[in-house]
Amino acid sequence: MADQITRRVLLGSASAAIAATAAGTATGAEASKSGAVKIVAVSCSPRKGKTTAGALGKCLEGAKAANSRIETELIELAGLDIDGSLAAGVSLGKGRTDDFPGIAARLSDPNLGAVIIGTPVYFSGMTSLCKAFIERLMVFWRKGSFAGKVAGVVAVGGSRNGGQEVTIRSVQDCLFCYDMTLVGTGKRFGAAVWSKAPGGDTDGLGQAENLGRRVAKTALVLKAKA
Repeated sequence: MADQITRRVLLGSASAAIAATAAGTATGAEASKSGAVKIVAVSCSPRKGKTTAGALGKCLEGAKAANSRIETELIELAGLDIDGSLAAGVSLGKGRTDDFPGIAARLSDPNLGAVIIGTPVYFSGMTSLCKAFIERLMVFWRKGSFAGKVAGVVAVGGSRNGGQEVTIRSVQDCLFCYDMTLVGTGKRFGAAVWSKAPGGDTDGLGQAENLGRRVAKTALVLKAKA
């Protein structure tokens, strides 16, 4: 019982941010009438404005080109303090807060239809920042808020075959736990980008744009059926 109370307290700040956002925006019914579908891309690179953010930018370009009803936003986690320990009920310590509640508020948009997560490949896996972010999404898992939302994944490696596929799958495994609808590029699990391709990775960025387009189209179909 004590453990349950501790978890409620620790997750309370993010829950409060979600509630505040809902109170300050349109209701779910009003949002549905607007017809807009929001797609949020989250860059989990510890370096701001680098290849991962650029690849997600191509995803959002593809999403916006799919339909005029699509709205997009890019969130970069670089430089933010996001502690995954709270998901396990471990306190940040007296007087300390982190940056996740602000991110949670942005993900609470009633028009949210999809999330695209991008991460560099570190030792054949996602970054620690990406894992901490996914773990802190537990506040949405507890409410079932992401169930049925669409998800896509982008992985950026230092070589053409630098662990992108296995990293994409590891992120997808986490998102399955949120009961999300996973979308790939059609030929691949997600967009695999090579950060050091001579002259730029035209193929990888093309995958990213295609992923964004497919995510958007899927989100629109699911919204129409809701």
